[in-house]
Amino acid sequence: MISFNGDWREAGAFGAQKKLLSQIDRETANAQTVVLTASQLGAWDSGFLVVVKNISDFCAKKNIKVDTQGLPEGASRILKLSTATAERKGARREAIQDSFVVRVGKSAADLWSQALSMITFVGELSLALGRLVTGRARYQKRDLFATIDQCGPQGLPIVTLISFLVGLILAFIGAVQLSQFGAQIYVANLVSIAMAREMGALMAGIILAGRTGAAFAAQLGTMQVNEEIDALQTLGIPPIEFLVLPRTLALILMMPLLCIYADLVGMLGGAVIGMGSLGIAPRLYYDQTVSAVALTDFAIGIVKSGVFGVIVAVSGCMRGMQSGRSASAVGQAATSAVVTAIVLIVITDAIFAVACNILGL
Repeated sequence: MISFNGDWREAGAFGAQKKLLSQIDRETANAQTVVLTASQLGAWDSGFLVVVKNISDFCAKKNIKVDTQGLPEGASRILKLSTATAERKGARREAIQDSFVVRVGKSAADLWSQALSMITFVGELSLALGRLVTGRARYQKRDLFATIDQCGPQGLPIVTLISFLVGLILAFIGAVQLSQFGAQIYVANLVSIAMAREMGALMAGIILAGRTGAAFAAQLGTMQVNEEIDALQTLGIPPIEFLVLPRTLALILMMPLLCIYADLVGMLGGAVIGMGSLGIAPRLYYDQTVSAVALTDFAIGIVKSGVFGVIVAVSGCMRGMQSGRSASAVGQAATSAVVTAIVLIVITDAIFAVACNILGL
């Protein structure tokens, strides 16, 4: 016989319930019936029913009958109701683990679908740019200027900080290695070439991917939730022209300027280490930098930055337009926009590096 009193909740804890079932197992080795009583029980709730149900299931596995007549009348009725109808086969949700081949196939199909979506989006954006050239694109210029302000001037502080620190790091690394050969003066060459060809455009692209690309995805995703994009389509206004085109133009215009600014700030960071820690004369450091960097190096970085700007804009706007209609979907769209942009930026930068090597640039 098992009696429940006012402290029955202690039996509801996982450890206490396990101990109670072990006790029943020991004391009912040869028993045929377990009697549940609750003469001293006060208030009870669904937790009490869970404890009784677990005891009943445990006894059923050992072919022991359970007498629940001593329980409160309401509890007995609910327990009888829960066992009145047998569980329909297939009604319970079961986790089905797909095989490795199935998972790979689903991932490949999803990747192919995303690639087609991106190609379609880029095609629609290209048509919108064509209508812009012919003066038939419908968008608001104030949106373009507001986005330019958001992408350019408002992004200068973070670009300044990151580029300056990258220049410092490159100079530190170069100083440690070149000092072994007494060639500290070439720190200027290392920093200037690295910033002009690679790091300036790459850092500006990654910064804007996390700052501006996520903002684009969140803005358009919120408009998707509020059905503003549906309203534009109902009015006959193409969302690609009205929403995506200004953001893409803003990044195409601002990214090369931010890249040049990041190049100069990074070179300044390298100069701080070169002149401050290595004792290189300012004039000598300047002459070494000018002789090391050609206009071709700056041109490569600027072209890269323009391509990175398109990637950030397309990734952010596409993920925002594809967003679901819930708050969590907007967050997922922003995260996906950042990841997509950074991955494509790194892949594109690798393609540029291979192409420049083949062309001898």
